[in-house]
Amino acid sequence: MKSIGWDAIRVTLHVLAATIWVGGQFTLAALVPVLRRAAPEAVRPAARRFAVVAWWAFAALVATGIWNVLAEWPDMDHRARVTLVVKLVVVAVSGVAAAIHQRARGVAALAVFGTLSALAAVFAVFVGVVLAG
Repeated sequence: MKSIGWDAIRVTLHVLAATIWVGGQFTLAALVPVLRRAAPEAVRPAARRFAVVAWWAFAALVATGIWNVLAEWPDMDHRARVTLVVKLVVVAVSGVAAAIHQRARGVAALAVFGTLSALAAVFAVFVGVVLAG
């Protein structure tokens, strides 16, 4: 049996934050149409409340991501480091798109930037799995 160490804690925190950031976007996207029909005035407060939780998760992702890089960098070969750069770019796209989405007012901008953020987040998870081996 393996013991619980800092590596397990670091990766668990990173995965937990990713489930909130990525999964939360899809959960909210599924709930918004229902809220619009049942209680249109609830959409904006629900989205704002989710944003608070989601941005804390994003911050945790960045912090644990830095921790991951510091822990893994010495053992990473060139290909892994290139893959890491791809992941960092995709994470940045997800965060920037989410920030634009949060400030958007038009339906088209909300849809485009919400979708871009979610798809980039899913791709970041995929690249993270590739990095984990």
